[in-house]
Amino acid sequence: MKIVECVPNISEGRDPEIYNVVADAAAAVSGVELLDVDPGVETNRTVITFVGEGEAVLEGAFQLVKRSFELIDMRNHHGAHGRQGATDVCPFVPVSGVTMDECVELSRRLGKRVGEELGLPVYLYEYAATRPERRSLADIRSGEYEALEEKLRTPEFAPDFGPAAFIPSFGVMVTGARKFLVAYNVNLNVTDKRWANRVAFDVREKGRMVKGPDGTDVIQPGLLKAVRGVGWFIPEYGCAQVSMNLIDLDVTPVHAAFDACDESARKRGIRVTGSELVGLIPRRSMLEAGRHYLTRMERSPGVPEVDVIHTAIRSLGLSEVSEFNPAEKVVEDILAPERPLASLTLQEFADETSRDSTAPGGGSVAALAGALAAALAAMVANLPHPKAAYAKVRGELEEISVRGQELKQKLLNAIDEDTWSFQRLMDANKVTGEGKTAAVREATLGAARVPLEVAEACPGVVKLCADARELGMAASASDAGVGAAMARAAALGAAMNVRINLQDMADDPDAAVMLERADKALAATTRAAAELEADVWKHLGGGELP
Repeated sequence: MKIVECVPNISEGRDPEIYNVVADAAAAVSGVELLDVDPGVETNRTVITFVGEGEAVLEGAFQLVKRSFELIDMRNHHGAHGRQGATDVCPFVPVSGVTMDECVELSRRLGKRVGEELGLPVYLYEYAATRPERRSLADIRSGEYEALEEKLRTPEFAPDFGPAAFIPSFGVMVTGARKFLVAYNVNLNVTDKRWANRVAFDVREKGRMVKGPDGTDVIQPGLLKAVRGVGWFIPEYGCAQVSMNLIDLDVTPVHAAFDACDESARKRGIRVTGSELVGLIPRRSMLEAGRHYLTRMERSPGVPEVDVIHTAIRSLGLSEVSEFNPAEKVVEDILAPERPLASLTLQEFADETSRDSTAPGGGSVAALAGALAAALAAMVANLPHPKAAYAKVRGELEEISVRGQELKQKLLNAIDEDTWSFQRLMDANKVTGEGKTAAVREATLGAARVPLEVAEACPGVVKLCADARELGMAASASDAGVGAAMARAAALGAAMNVRINLQDMADDPDAAVMLERADKALAATTRAAAELEADVWKHLGGGELP
């Protein structure tokens, strides 16, 4: 599925009858899923986040802009955040299966439609910018709403779409395409925004203006790239904040921004007390932060993802001013479907498997076996991690445990995905008419695809078990051996499921490729597992394996 995220910022954060109605205008479009509505009283601004496929998101964005035009009057707007329009900025962000170029095209189509149908001035920024000086939102917004009437009279400020006219009730809108941006505020133990500004100027890329050796004003860059920031005071929180936009998480991740603010604050005799996330954050960023702080504590970062994210929340102080719930703030957690089988207790899963129902079946059980094998690999790597005798191989053990956790989660997800793919095949068989043959073929290949992915993960799981066995404690040898045996069983079970799903499609070229891949994965897993099992058995005094 191609997923695009749209994050309009509207200039209303105090009246829920306005910002909720504006958000609902997007949510009412078929195919749009509203993820978050995050109002701010002091900023008088609401960050709205919704996702869907491109065309649905484009329509949702237009309906939201139209509704904001009807309900928000910029002549009455005041707030702590910079602004110049009722829908101030409306970026499109590629999330899954979508390129940046596709999001650029969506933003241009939105701008053209808003300009033509609503008669509003629209500017393009970031990756959609038509000229270098318009790439930065801050540059376009210079002077804010109050400067618009005069700026719109100048040729250099002519909009990309719509009239070069001042619309007092609306202002102007900026749209474009960008990477995932995190709006992130770091809390200080002071109430004077001047202190927050000093920290912001220390860390933001733009830095601050200082006097040079010759007495002229020069720019002193800040510590961090791809960071925009300013200080402000939020009465409802009773503290000043360093308010930042992290515009490229590959350049400056969240934990780096937090640590830089903490370092700057300490040098100035003040303290960081926590932080606040405005809007949503990718799961990857939370995992990176959690692993960063676990490593600093000399603890293994290769623990379950739920533990890693808990570490990130606590280390960043994300619940200081309001509760941080990953299910409401982490994009992937919001979009993730419920996994009824993987959520069962062991007793419930075994009971459900034993009943006279088709699911869970062998495919789900094979996926579970693989997940347990990966979990054992992570455990064998984690056990020696804190011990001084293993300090020289700690980095290698961490790599094993982190990869083990990733494969464990992937295979756990496959438990339910196997059942869902089987259900789609059953539904395809109920199709009537000319489309049935194509529907059944696609669903059959889909039903084989999940166990194929399980089988192809298994050689890597066995290697993790072998590497952990070699580097880890001798007392954990049997755990590594059990992991290899479970991975071998998972590969065999998954390959069987690939074959039974494709048994009537031997002449189909796509099916033939999938069968070949399953056989290759099974052979690789079997060889590697047999070698490790034999080694462990011999180590335990068992001689040659029977």
